[in-house]
Amino acid sequence: MHFKKKIHTRKRYAPGEVKPKLHPRNKHRERYDFKALCDSCPELYQYVKPNAYGDISIDFFNPKAVRALNKALLMHYYDIVDWDMPENYLCPPVPGRADYIHHMADLLKSSSNDQIPRGAAIKCLDIGVGSSCIYPIIGVKEYGWSFIGTDIDEVAISSADKIIASNPTLTNKVEIRYQRNPNDIFAGILKHDEYLDLVVCNPPFHSSAEEAQAGTRRKLKNLKGKKVTNPKLNFGGQSGELWCEGGARKFLGDMIRQSKQYSTSCFWYSSLVSKQSYVTGVIEVLNKAQAVDVRTIAMGQGNKTSQIIAWTFLTPDQQAQWIEHRWSG
Repeated sequence: MHFKKKIHTRKRYAPGEVKPKLHPRNKHRERYDFKALCDSCPELYQYVKPNAYGDISIDFFNPKAVRALNKALLMHYYDIVDWDMPENYLCPPVPGRADYIHHMADLLKSSSNDQIPRGAAIKCLDIGVGSSCIYPIIGVKEYGWSFIGTDIDEVAISSADKIIASNPTLTNKVEIRYQRNPNDIFAGILKHDEYLDLVVCNPPFHSSAEEAQAGTRRKLKNLKGKKVTNPKLNFGGQSGELWCEGGARKFLGDMIRQSKQYSTSCFWYSSLVSKQSYVTGVIEVLNKAQAVDVRTIAMGQGNKTSQIIAWTFLTPDQQAQWIEHRWSG
């Protein structure tokens, strides 16, 4: 296959075309340059071919192809030299995860004299880091932040640790901690007198395995235009990644109530909220918890739109002291 000829025969893959709604600093606003990605990660080459429209692409219904694309993106854009993850674990789309990190940088900027706090002194907690370690990889590369990643799945913990050990850029900047109690989010993770500048979280979306399967069937039916009886998740996912008892609504409520117990340990707590209908209820819980400041941030890619909810319990005086002691200089 001759990449140069194929890539430049269609305008939709011409350099400079921008994907709608992605953050202005997102490296993935333009169409994928599969030649460059394959140069960075030859493993991807076997999955790249013309699609039904004659464009160079991959089969996004093939989990191995999706995983290879993620690996190529991380190697090409984020200085990763070795990355892999177990089969059947969630392989999150890199562009959307990058968007979350960039929006959080803007959130910190809004509290810091219009300057994005950078460097390893800025400590972030990734709740549910997963086997892919995506958020820490992006946050370290883009802003030099340091990360604590937590998970309740020992296989995911082992995979994330392996990624960190295999990549010098992550050494001493990312620490993975196992959450032994799935009902706790911060307890058992945060140490005494440990402070966080930012918490990020992508909570389990569904309330049961059956609901997760039904959601996958709907997604594939919409994409393929026909009924799918035995869905195979193209992005994978284990139970703790895709669903939890009570779903995202309960998880977010628990997270807010537990964050209140650590009200002075973190500047900005945040989480993705995948359903617009959840936002009002989440804000009501935050009001009951007496959050000092609550922000909603729209985040979208293509036809998909989601919300980020961010909150802080710090008073204006406490925020000013935090910025002076942790972000200045």
